[in-house]
Amino acid sequence: MNVVWRNCICRLGQGKVPYRCQSGVHPVAPLGSRILTDPARVFEHNMWDHMQWSKEEEAAAKKKVEENSATRVAPEEQVKFESDANKYWDTFYQTHKNKFFKNRNWLLREFPEILPVDQNTQEKVEESSWDQVRDSFPRVQGMETHHQESCVSSAAWGTRRSNFSNPDLEEHSKGSGKTEHFPGSNATFRILEVGCGAGNSVFPILNTLQNIPGSFLYCCDFASEAVELVKSHASYSEAHCSAFIHDVCDDGLAYPFPDGILDVILLVFVLSSIHPDRMQAVVHRLSRLLKPGGMLLFRDLGRYDNAQLRFKKGHCLSENFYVRGDGTRAYFFTKGEIHHMFCKAGLHEKQNLVDHRLQVNRKKQVAMHRVWVQGKFQKPLHWTQRS
Repeated sequence: MNVVWRNCICRLGQGKVPYRCQSGVHPVAPLGSRILTDPARVFEHNMWDHMQWSKEEEAAAKKKVEENSATRVAPEEQVKFESDANKYWDTFYQTHKNKFFKNRNWLLREFPEILPVDQNTQEKVEESSWDQVRDSFPRVQGMETHHQESCVSSAAWGTRRSNFSNPDLEEHSKGSGKTEHFPGSNATFRILEVGCGAGNSVFPILNTLQNIPGSFLYCCDFASEAVELVKSHASYSEAHCSAFIHDVCDDGLAYPFPDGILDVILLVFVLSSIHPDRMQAVVHRLSRLLKPGGMLLFRDLGRYDNAQLRFKKGHCLSENFYVRGDGTRAYFFTKGEIHHMFCKAGLHEKQNLVDHRLQVNRKKQVAMHRVWVQGKFQKPLHWTQRS
């Protein structure tokens, strides 16, 4: 650990505090400002930013992964985890309801692309506090073991997406000569959250969208129990939101809206739960839902995250892919894998970074390395099926 502190202190002395990178370009604001410079202060905060790994620590992490992945889950057992994936998540939500994960109140700060940006919107967003919905869900004591999230600052996305002709929507309007109505058909700005769970992103987003005329939120999950939790929430409103059951791995399953109409897709701590062989098809399908200029926002588990190192032998399904004790699964990504996957789907990379943190449990006096991968990918203005 001392090596980590020395690296951070050295970088500070050289004026080389790591910045969040958008395809290698340094933006104005740093990722976070809580830098650990004094080892004696490590337990003063729950999280420290910009934690650089030493070669020794990285080698130890690789060795740990080699050890816990040496014994693989039997093939016949793996079939069960794939075919019954929705059942395991249903059981999870039946057990924990909406009490397991904390609200993602950091979303708007990290992903300003969630909202249309103009002067009126900015004024309304400033007046609306994301903290208003924090009490909607009971706060969880301790650390999350399935998905670990954090808030990081982000420079505002200064350009508003333009309206372009949409062949898919035009095709959807043919027939009787009248536009077919679907949830959110009258909206001018549409968002889809994939894997909405119990609504820990949905309701912070809705709290802000209610101040923005013409906006609409779709949210889906393949666990019926999760969708029911969203619909039964006191803040759920069909005027601003449509929650539905959907398996994103089923390419033939229709969405309740036409392709090419979404301004934003939110894919946060979801792709990691899908079998690696099916991820590319999922990203391809989601890219077709975006309108030209639309953004897909991604955040998920990174390679050698503490959650990966904690797996015991016998839980590895395949390389960097594991099954938890409750039957749910987790994959740990690299920045390169994310770049390849989303660019192969025809999207342009606007951001792709690895977020290294040091998470501290002050009660237990334990410090753990956390690693997440975050990206922003945009659909080209002149996008075709072949691209």
